Amino acid sequence: MNISPRTDGITAGRLTEDELAQNFSDLHPPLDKHEAHVAADRCYFCHDAPCMTACPTSIDIPLFIRQIATGTPEAAAKTIFDQNILGGMCARVCPTETLCEEVCVREIAEGKPVEIGRLQRYATDRLMAQNSHPFKRATPTDKRIAVVGAGPAGLSCAHRLAMKGHEVVILDARPKPGGLNEYGIASYKSTENFAQAEVDWLLRIGGITIEPGAALGRDVTLEALSSRFDAVFIGMGLNGVNALAIPGEGLANAHDAVDFIADLRQAEDLQSLPVGRNVVVIGGGMTAIDAAVQSRLLGAETVTVAYRRGQDRMAASVYEQQLATASGVRILANVQPVALHGNDALEAVEFEYTRDVDGRLTGTGKTIRIPADQCLRAIGQTLAGAPEPLDLSGGKIAVTGAGRTSLPGVWAGGDCATGGDDLTVTAVAEGRDAAEDIHTTLMGEG
Repeated sequence: MNISPRTDGITAGRLTEDELAQNFSDLHPPLDKHEAHVAADRCYFCHDAPCMTACPTSIDIPLFIRQIATGTPEAAAKTIFDQNILGGMCARVCPTETLCEEVCVREIAEGKPVEIGRLQRYATDRLMAQNSHPFKRATPTDKRIAVVGAGPAGLSCAHRLAMKGHEVVILDARPKPGGLNEYGIASYKSTENFAQAEVDWLLRIGGITIEPGAALGRDVTLEALSSRFDAVFIGMGLNGVNALAIPGEGLANAHDAVDFIADLRQAEDLQSLPVGRNVVVIGGGMTAIDAAVQSRLLGAETVTVAYRRGQDRMAASVYEQQLATASGVRILANVQPVALHGNDALEAVEFEYTRDVDGRLTGTGKTIRIPADQCLRAIGQTLAGAPEPLDLSGGKIAVTGAGRTSLPGVWAGGDCATGGDDLTVTAVAEGRDAAEDIHTTLMGEG
């Protein structure tokens, strides 16, 4: 059978290898030396720069851009890595359009900010390409710390602790380290296996051991870790997915968007990855947008993102929404799912139109059916398997200060803990800050 975007059902091979290679190429190609200098020259090097304040990791942005402008990108990278050891990935995936670049004085004055994210990538890529590591370990302390989760928070915490002279063991439930960076980021944002390359580079600090396939609660308990190690940091992310809880949800071809993205990230041959002809993605965040865009890039003929509130209430940034629509994705706002229809397999998703009444979401009674042979759920993730002794708040591990939990000797950070936005850059900051607090506590300095 000749497979095409118009072939019914869920099938692989809707596009040629060349088409897929083009579709999944680097979203923002790296700057060359000349382009980087031109971009850096646009910076005013502001005193009390608003971009630096807006950065969750507090990178000295004016300084690193000045270092690029003066021809020392390696020094610029060191400035970045001092605050954000995962600055390479954050340069690729951080929503700079709603953080540092949004408050750039160039953006406010001209509507065109300094390209901070691309400049950060230029610097970090230059240094990471060298066969060296910019940090040295301190004198060994004979302290051992367990880190649960090899995602951004766990890796950031582990690196900072190793740099302080501690021995760190990272336990992760998945076969590969990286967490969200490896399994949850759109492929066109992180090309050429960058997530693993970054982990390999980070581990050059020494003093860090990774134990894959070890899940908290299944393979190891918090009690056991606390008895074996001087401190424990939990950065396990959010490992559960919210259900729609509507009729027909059990039909074939209704999947979690996070699984769809993970399968795509791990696929060695994109032509072998099946996708529907008509795909409906339910949700309004970054996961929904990433799943929708990649469905289109795999060859789906129609892709609809359906969100229950107004489009201005979507968690995905305006930039990401525009990226989706430019890829051919339709965004349908003010609709909530009421049923999935089909015999054995999905055929359509039924929605009810909604409206906000005094801040409350209410149904209008009017419905619409959208043809679909694949539905991807992206309505939020939950924490599953948190150790019972830990206090929870809002479904996450309750923390105070720099990630201290209700149990002495146990810290937490990243998406699994209460705190800031569910962003890679925020997780990095929380892991870093927890590491500093762990070090101070263990060394009796605080």
